[in-house]
Amino acid sequence: MNTDRMIAVSQVFCYSLLMSSLVKQIRASINSSDQTRYQISKGSGVAQSQLSRLMSEEHGISIANAERVAAYLGLEIIIRPKRGRRKA
Repeated sequence: MNTDRMIAVSQVFCYSLLMSSLVKQIRASINSSDQTRYQISKGSGVAQSQLSRLMSEEHGISIANAERVAAYLGLEIIIRPKRGRRKA
């Protein structure tokens, strides 16, 4: 496998891990909110069908829609360097 291909595979893997964690946190926030999926859908602008598929674990969610739902629920998505890691 060439170096460019290895980097691309690594980036996809990292993206998958990031999205998995993000999706889990959004699901938990939706479940713990006092609002129905309909209310969250209307308030965030994300289709109710997308929220239903997200909650049933049929599909993930786009970054844009994750930001919309998070903002509506009073959350903020922050990407920062991991603590304790040194630059190579």
